[in-house]
Parts: sequence; structure tokens; C-alpha cells
Amino acid sequence: MLRLGHKFGIYPFRSQARSPTLLGPLEPLQQPRALARPGARSYSGMPISNQTPVTGDYDTSNSIAVRRFHRTHGLLPPAVEDQDVQLRRCLQQLSQREKGIDKYLYLSGLRNTNVHLFYRLVTKHIKDIAPLIYTPTVGDACLQWSHNYVQPEGLYLSYSDKGHVASILQNWPQNVEITVVTDGSRILGLGDLGINGMGIPVGKLALYIGCAGIRPEVTLPLMLDLGTGNKELRDDPLYMGSRREKVSAHEEQEFMDEVMIALNEKWPGIVVQFEDFKNPFPALERYQQKYTCFNDDIQGTGAVVLAGIINAVKKSGVPVKSQRAVFMGAGSAGVGVAKQIVQYFVQEGLTEQQARECFWLVDTKGLVTNDRGDQLAEHKIYFSRNDNAGIQYKTLAEVVDYVKPTILMGLSTIGGIFTPELLTKMAEWNKRPIIFPLSNPSANSECTFEDAIKYTNGTALFASGSPFPSVDYEGRSLQPGQGNNMYVFPGIGLGTILSKATIVTQSMIYASANALSTALSPSETEQDWLYPEVARIRDVSVIVAMGVIRAAQEAGVDREMRIRDMNDEELEKWVRSKMYDPHGEPQRVEREVQSFIADVTGGIQKSHL
Repeated sequence: MLRLGHKFGIYPFRSQARSPTLLGPLEPLQQPRALARPGARSYSGMPISNQTPVTGDYDTSNSIAVRRFHRTHGLLPPAVEDQDVQLRRCLQQLSQREKGIDKYLYLSGLRNTNVHLFYRLVTKHIKDIAPLIYTPTVGDACLQWSHNYVQPEGLYLSYSDKGHVASILQNWPQNVEITVVTDGSRILGLGDLGINGMGIPVGKLALYIGCAGIRPEVTLPLMLDLGTGNKELRDDPLYMGSRREKVSAHEEQEFMDEVMIALNEKWPGIVVQFEDFKNPFPALERYQQKYTCFNDDIQGTGAVVLAGIINAVKKSGVPVKSQRAVFMGAGSAGVGVAKQIVQYFVQEGLTEQQARECFWLVDTKGLVTNDRGDQLAEHKIYFSRNDNAGIQYKTLAEVVDYVKPTILMGLSTIGGIFTPELLTKMAEWNKRPIIFPLSNPSANSECTFEDAIKYTNGTALFASGSPFPSVDYEGRSLQPGQGNNMYVFPGIGLGTILSKATIVTQSMIYASANALSTALSPSETEQDWLYPEVARIRDVSVIVAMGVIRAAQEAGVDREMRIRDMNDEELEKWVRSKMYDPHGEPQRVEREVQSFIADVTGGIQKSHL
């Protein structure tokens, strides 16, 4: 089958049959006879498709032969364009738009009209484009989603569809290998946005495709419309979700059970990534041993931060046993990150109890302790302190003075809470203080890179969640580390799909972090970077995917038997061969069309002999 068309960011109608390989260069495939009738000819006598052209066929880099086959000849300007010319036009059109949201809308339109050109732009200019298609710009896109709505970009399952989820999934026309699913109840640091949160699955999957080479047609952005507690949205006449209060936890669980069953019945082995649920723990705990799923807020964030911490701890010169980490933010992301670091500390020789005692978590009520007097959320209990001698430390400043930390971690969404005073103290106590303000978007970051450098006299080992510009300090241009989840989740998804893992184990998540920590080039290590250059993200994703595959093999949850005996060099070559390459897509299509034409014309000639 030829998979040459595009619609809604996927490839919908040419065949719904499950492809033998869904990543990267396609193996030779038999063409369905419906694709072209023996009598169908262009004016030149060449066979043509009898299918209506779809948006992905309108690529100005397609040759005349491909255009004739797709029936787009004459519907495009006559020039067969070089890809560099296409990208130059895209960059020019982007530069004419001043606001980030306007750039986002332009890119969204491009993705839905010329998918391969869109991903050529993403992969060639990932450092500039990623902030426009995901954080921080996606936050604005979500806030305005219903107001800017133009076309469908994913699948919506509403609570009113309960009992009929399986039948609704039949409306999705392609095979799916991976889905990102959210209920919109906690989008970034913006709160409950209901179905406006669809921008998150759309953006996340764009990074799976651009960063790790998962083919566009096997991805599914999925929004669960379970109501919203945001009254302003329910009263907005342009809001496109259901106008009901958020369903109860019990109702949500029942609906989620139906969704997970239906997804796995339609697409066995589908990788499900949960994203931006207000309470992400129940779904992860309920399904992680039964289905192939993970939660990027908890596990992905933890893994990418852990990779940075591994490198920062090495550079700090402070041994693991002497590290003291204060976390501003004790939500799901904060606890997830802390637990990942505990695992690393244990790997470095501490007992679990010793590792856990290296952490002090702070929430809106102060230091999380056993005797604080309130009912702690279940996920906070693991790190709750019992050594505070009855004293309650109610502010971050009090906790910092009490602990004198080596690591200051922010997952609070409270912009600027890492004050100049706190940063100055971190530099007084530590030769190389570790400062990680991880909240998104940029306005919610606990401090800026400039402030971290200024108030620690250039000594901070820094990583943030959102991008910051470089800083000139004492004649040096310092580059900020960005602990962006896109360093790990694309590779986790790719490795899980390629290994055909039955579940995503904690060892696979840890392996992704460990692999990322090794991905620095010699020059990056020399410059004190904690994360690789974003421009190398596809190479980084290969390294992460290989780590995930090896961990799946060691855990015995892989089903791709033919790669078990490959050495690392062979495995790397195989992984790369499976990755979607938008730059080579026109040539691949050209080869398939020419091969098909040769088969058809050869068959006709034989029939006349």
C-alpha cells in the first residue's frame, strides 16, 4: 500500500490495513488494485491513482511524475521546488508574524496542509520551531483553542459517549501505534482548560515525530472531555467542550477503563502516554502493569531532570551522600522527579532510606512533615519529614535557611520564587550550586537564567523547563540548560514501539535518563552543559531509544525477537532505519510510484502477449 496522503496531521483513507512496519523507510509493499485501474492513464499515457488527492499530495517538491500519479498536476505551480527553497519561504512567512500565537497558527496550518514540509522545517530548525509548537507557545494556543478552532486535529471522547467509546474509535481511519491522552484538567501551569487542552497532545506528538522519527500517520492526539471545573470556560459561548462540571473520580475511572480497553482492542499494543491530568497517579498505578503506558508528567519529567542531575552532581564535586535537595513544589511532577533521583542515589550506593532523607519537599503550606497537622495527599507521604523536632517551616526561605541545600529544584509554577537572596545564599554555601527552575511556561519559572548567573557569580549549574537566552558573563557566553521533556519522551516512545514492549517498566524510564546523561558531546561536556544541543535531538533520541530497548530486553517485556542478539552498532543502524525522514520522503514516494508504474505497465504488456 502507498501511504502518500495526509489529512488532520495523519494519513487517513488509502488503507486501514495494519502495516508490517510503521516507522521509517517502508519495506516493498504490494499495491492494492484499487489504487489504480489498468485503464487509468494521464495524458502522457502513465498510470494514475484513482483516489482523490489528499493534502499530503500537494507538495511542491514532488516530481511531475508523482504529481501526475496523484492527480495534482496542474493543481500546483509548475516549478518542482528544491526543499531549501520551500524552507526559505516558510521561514520568511514565519518572520512576518510577530506574536508567538500567530506563528503557532501558521505552523498548525502548514502541518495540516503539507505534513512533510512541516516536519522538514521542524527537523532542520528544531531549536527555533520547538518553542513555537510546544512550550511555551502551546500554552497560549490552549488558552485560545476554542476561539481559534479551524479544523479537526485529533479525536475527542466525551463522557456522554460512555458505553460507545469502541464504536467512536472506529471513526479514526488509520492504524495507531502511539497516542497522547489528556483530560485538560491541569494544562502546564494554566489550570483546568477542558477540551482546550487538545493543543498538548497535538504538540507532544509533533515532537514524537520531529524528534524521534515516529511516522505521522501512526499517532493519535486524544482528548477526554470529562467536563471542566472552570466556570469561565463553561460560560464562554465559543467554548467547544461539554458544559458540565468535572465528573467524579469514580466516574472518571469507569470511563478510563472503557477507553483503555477500547484502545487496546482496536490497536493491540498501542503506547498510551498520559499527559496533564490534575491527579495523574490513579491512572498510572491502575494501568501500568496491564497496558503499554506511561505518564510524561511524572516519569518523563523525572527522567529528563534526573539526566541533568546526574551530570550536575558530577560537576558539583559533592558526593551523592552529601547532597541536600529542596523541592519547591510537591505535586505529581515534583514527587515523580524526586523519586527518580532517589533511584539514582540508590544506584550510587545509598540505601533507599538514606536516599529519601536527602529530600525536603515544600508545598503551599511549607515543609512537608508528618506532624504538620493537615491531611497529606498520598503521593507526598513518601517524602514527608519526621526529623523537624516539631518545628514547622512555613516558607521556602525558612526551609532553605534550615537545610542549606546543594540542590534547589522548582516545580511550583510560582514565577520568581527563587529570589536573589536565595540564589546568593546558594552560592555562599556551595562552590557549584545546582539550580533547576523547571516550571512552565517561562512566566512561571522560579527564576531566570540571567538571575541565576548574576546572583551566584556565574557558578550555578542551571537547567530550566522553558527556554532562556544565553547570558554574557565576564567575557564568556553561557548557555542555559533546558530540562525539556522532549529529550526523553520521544525516545521512550520510539524504543517502546520498536521493542514491541508489553509494558513500560520503571527500568525503561531510568534507562532513558541514564542514556540521556551520556549523550553529551566532548565539546558540550567541556562547556559545562548538562544537556545536549537541541539541534542534535534526533541523534539523542536514538541513544535514548536504544537504552529503552535494552532495558525492555533485560526486563523480558520485549517482543521484537530479531533485534535481541544485535550488538550496539547493529542496533543503532536498525533504529535509524526505522525513523521517519521527512527530507527523504519525496524520493521515497518517487521510488514507490515508479516501481508501481513499472509493475502496472509490465502487467499490461504481458496481458497482451
